[in-house]
Amino acid sequence: MNYINIQEIDSLQEWVKEAIAIKKNPLKNKALGKNKTLGMLFFNPSLRTRLSTQKAALNLGMNVMVMNFTNEGWTLEFEDGAVMNQGASEHIKEAAQVVSQYCDIIAIRAFAGLTDKEKDNAETVISGFLKYATVPIVNMESATGHPLQSLADAITMEEYKTAHRPKVVLSWAPHPKALPQAVANSFVQMMQLQDADFVITHPEGYELNPEITKDSKIEYDQNKAFENADFIYTKNWSNYKEYGKVTNSDPNWTVTAEKMKLTNNAKFMHCLPVRRNVIVADEVINSENSIVIEQANNRTYAAQLVLQKILEDGK
Repeated sequence: MNYINIQEIDSLQEWVKEAIAIKKNPLKNKALGKNKTLGMLFFNPSLRTRLSTQKAALNLGMNVMVMNFTNEGWTLEFEDGAVMNQGASEHIKEAAQVVSQYCDIIAIRAFAGLTDKEKDNAETVISGFLKYATVPIVNMESATGHPLQSLADAITMEEYKTAHRPKVVLSWAPHPKALPQAVANSFVQMMQLQDADFVITHPEGYELNPEITKDSKIEYDQNKAFENADFIYTKNWSNYKEYGKVTNSDPNWTVTAEKMKLTNNAKFMHCLPVRRNVIVADEVINSENSIVIEQANNRTYAAQLVLQKILEDGK
């Protein structure tokens, strides 16, 4: 099996229960990964994803190899039939097959380029490895999704669940740089598998890919969206229509204590890293209702569950 998209989960509720069980005894299956190797390939930087996935593999007894293509590997060519007389030194066809000989599972992190929507939506890097690798592939964030993050988000929300059907808000916030839609996309897809009142709020013109949001409720008034919310998940994404552009940096969208007062004493969530006093005010992220650190901790158990299922599937 591969783990490329949150929608590949057959039962999100069961996966979350299993992850919480792993969290209580993370070394229970230490022998499962004995003599198995996880290869982690990074085309972009990482802190939580790298360390949590590596920790998850070690908890399962796996060996781990890490390669940063930003400064260590050959530049790869992904186009079939390409005449390689420019910058790329190696084709994905050879690279994926070679890495497959060294590893039992390949985990890949490759962000959106944010210049070519069609290319990003085609998931060039992940798709290349899926096509030519001969071992399972794990998505550690791709151009359009971050399914390990959204699984960790689901675990966290279960741990802090309300007695009633929760209201969950995904709120856009300003950022000085153009950021991908990946985290937001996967959070939306995860929430579509949940029994919750789910609302997306952002400035007009900042709609995500409609093929992903589908019938999810969109509210352009952030204050109205926040009313009686139980969870506020905040994340910036660049413009999807004017692809990769920053067309709004309105500081009025920053999450403040005043806005949080509109909620039902909501928990504040963010995938991290976060730009303080741009995305969220210090008074919010420092508050007892901020669960961003617990959320980051659950990245290990989300990754461990995925690796465990792949190892068990290959037995």
